[in-house]
Amino acid sequence: MDGQKHIDVVAGAILRSGKVFGACRSYGAYAGIWEFAGGKVEPGETDAAALMREMQEELGVVVAVEELLGTVDHDYPEYHMNMRLYLCRLVEGEPQLRVHSEGRWLGRADLYSVPWFAADMDLIRRIEPRLR
Repeated sequence: MDGQKHIDVVAGAILRSGKVFGACRSYGAYAGIWEFAGGKVEPGETDAAALMREMQEELGVVVAVEELLGTVDHDYPEYHMNMRLYLCRLVEGEPQLRVHSEGRWLGRADLYSVPWFAADMDLIRRIEPRLR
């Protein structure tokens, strides 16, 4: 990790009726790859505050940040990422695609029907038992 840029990221797994909301990245080198909405934690920001801000910006929703599901450290060619995935509950609004090209509620049967980031697979397996 010598000299490599480090980014600190939070993401939210919004659960509802036995399904989790996933979104397809619409830009950059990773366009077409699925992820959970979220983003960088700004200096002085708590994980919960960052995640609530990112969910509002990316999906136009208000969420309650509940439980930490897990953490992943991954080296991409451009940077090292530390991501924490939180379970979230939708408090207000319906997800709108503001920065993603596609989004959908995924149940256990179709969770693996979309191409997720390889670094996220362990976290996705942790969500699976909570789905129908």
